[in-house]
Amino acid sequence: MNLNILFEDKEFLIVEKPVGMESQSARSFEPDMVSEVKRHIHTLSPKAGEPYVGVIHRLDKPVGGVMVYAKTKEAADSLSKQVSAHKMEKIYYAVVCGKPVENFGTYVDYLWKDGKNNSSKIVDKGIKGAKLAELSFKVVDNAEFQGEVISLLEIRLKTGRHHQIRVQMAGHGNPLWGDQKYNPRFQQKGTRTNVALYASSLTFTHPITGKKMPFSIKPNGEIFEQFSFLKQV
Repeated sequence: MNLNILFEDKEFLIVEKPVGMESQSARSFEPDMVSEVKRHIHTLSPKAGEPYVGVIHRLDKPVGGVMVYAKTKEAADSLSKQVSAHKMEKIYYAVVCGKPVENFGTYVDYLWKDGKNNSSKIVDKGIKGAKLAELSFKVVDNAEFQGEVISLLEIRLKTGRHHQIRVQMAGHGNPLWGDQKYNPRFQQKGTRTNVALYASSLTFTHPITGKKMPFSIKPNGEIFEQFSFLKQV
């Protein structure tokens, strides 16, 4: 495959993860982003041994968007610290079924991950293993698609939990379009759909120069094309 690289220097590279690809090393024989990035680095500068690729953050397999991968351990350490300190800004676009009651807001919940079923759910604060999950959202456009009202949301993650956006939006009454795990409408057998979620923007501080590094890319796909807002972005 041809990687869509938005930026690259000696420390890291910014790449668009395609929908349907694992963002870290996959256990199967399917291609994954880490393997593709390693192949790219090796092609540019063939050296003995395997190239270093640091995974800084993750995207669910059915979600596409902007990602950063470190090329040195020093850069990985710096970027990981920015994630932990909530200094790496991530903005997502999501298409949800219906319209949220408010045009903007913040959801604060506790999520519990079910490793056996690779799913998460909202639980009470005191549940063992429950982790705080917080995001803020803003409705930026509405449309009608296949006889149903859908809304385009801009979402900013404050925490990075397993399936966080998908679980929280479903839990608050507006599940993501195409989400076969958390949206009952798309859970019929034999249905194949993509989750209408896209990591559109990533901003952080360069690990060496300290310069602010903003990167963004417009979401693509039929469901996102229903919104005039994205044609103006």
